[in-house]
Amino acid sequence: MRDIESLLPNGKGVWIPIDHGVSDYPVKGLENLESLIQSISHADAIVAQKGVVSRYASIGANMVSHLSVSTRHAGSRSSDKILVGSAEESLSRGAKGVSVQVNMGSPDEPEMIERLGEITQEAHFLDCPVLGMIYPRGENLEIMEGDDTQGAAHAARLAFELGCDVVKTKWTGSVESFQKVTSAVPIPVLIAGGPAGSTTEETLTIVHQAMQAGGGGVCMGRSVFSHESPAKMVTALRAIIHDGADVNQAIESAGL
Repeated sequence: MRDIESLLPNGKGVWIPIDHGVSDYPVKGLENLESLIQSISHADAIVAQKGVVSRYASIGANMVSHLSVSTRHAGSRSSDKILVGSAEESLSRGAKGVSVQVNMGSPDEPEMIERLGEITQEAHFLDCPVLGMIYPRGENLEIMEGDDTQGAAHAARLAFELGCDVVKTKWTGSVESFQKVTSAVPIPVLIAGGPAGSTTEETLTIVHQAMQAGGGGVCMGRSVFSHESPAKMVTALRAIIHDGADVNQAIESAGL
């Protein structure tokens, strides 16, 4: 598959999404995208909207085009992620893959699933990797009895069964519960950022635990781009995800 090894070397990835400026702005850390992308270009992939990909793919970072959009101003439809591009267009703009979001439990979930299917179908014929950002968090979410992943394992299955090559979903809070997510699918499972306000050490500890549970890495935005040292955070994440470092070793190697 086109560029999948560069995006997920040995099935592991440090992916940094910076698409937040569409749903919200101003956002700390996203004021100067060119400078940010240059500083974190050692990540395996940077997930961004198509205009950002066109403008900055020449910097040399691996760019993944995020095709799902809504803004904070949409009222009751603010969780409804609509498509704003295609896999073909994204590749022509310099992307090496595409990303689509589904909010499970949203009143608009059926339409988002349909859009994900449209993109995985198109991407299949273009040999284009697809990330499914699947979040179990909508108002209609109905967790099955005994599901201590709180829908995360179901989110991973949704992505895999609809043709995604990699999935991003939430951290479930423990190695034991997250193992149920990673064992549910044969594709890499990337975790989103930890709780808002987490310290550097807390964030890296979650990442280390996720890797112990068979995780594929991270797709982590604010914990990186809003950090005082985004480049060092990427270095620390790489140490844990690709080199098997523990938290203290990662902090030391990154100079955090």
